[in-house]
Amino acid sequence: MSNLHIINHPLIQNKLTRLRDINTKNHNFRLLLEELTAFMVYEITRDYPLRDVEVTTPLETMTGKVLDTPVVLVPILRAGTGMLGGVLDLIPTARVGHIGLYRDPKTLKPVEYYAKFPRMLREAHVILVDPMLATGGSAIVGIDILKREGATKIQFLCLVAAPEGVKAFSDVHPDVPIYTAALDRELNEHGYILPGLGDAGDRIFGT
Repeated sequence: MSNLHIINHPLIQNKLTRLRDINTKNHNFRLLLEELTAFMVYEITRDYPLRDVEVTTPLETMTGKVLDTPVVLVPILRAGTGMLGGVLDLIPTARVGHIGLYRDPKTLKPVEYYAKFPRMLREAHVILVDPMLATGGSAIVGIDILKREGATKIQFLCLVAAPEGVKAFSDVHPDVPIYTAALDRELNEHGYILPGLGDAGDRIFGT
């Protein structure tokens, strides 16, 4: 799957293992989630464009480099919001949009109930975030919405993915790269990733 990128950095894998642990309490889960997201964003922004700026150090004037693109972070509600802090710590100038989806009880398909984005979405590098890529349904609809609104430079960032979700996503959006810390074994009969890390939203918010 050419659009799948697994980030194997030792510090990322270390934090992911602690995140998976059933004994990790809610407040530590939230902290680890933000730290892990920050490390992953550091990796996925390597190719973002830069421009030269003149800056005066305490000793002389020099030419430095700064980001030359707006960045928009879009979490899928609700669990995706737990990843916001990690990105904003690294890119405090990033703007934030939101996508709200719920699962229709009859069709089991994701249904959009909320979408709001910064105005520069068309020009920005957009990072769609959700902790899990399980069946792929929410991520696919999230990308559908972003493309509908004019976004063209999109990355999808998750912590853990299932092969079924990666295939479904790649079949519909082969042009959008998937970045994850782990490709797990499979989905169970209830659509949970195995071995996974449980329900990320419940573990973030203590519900």
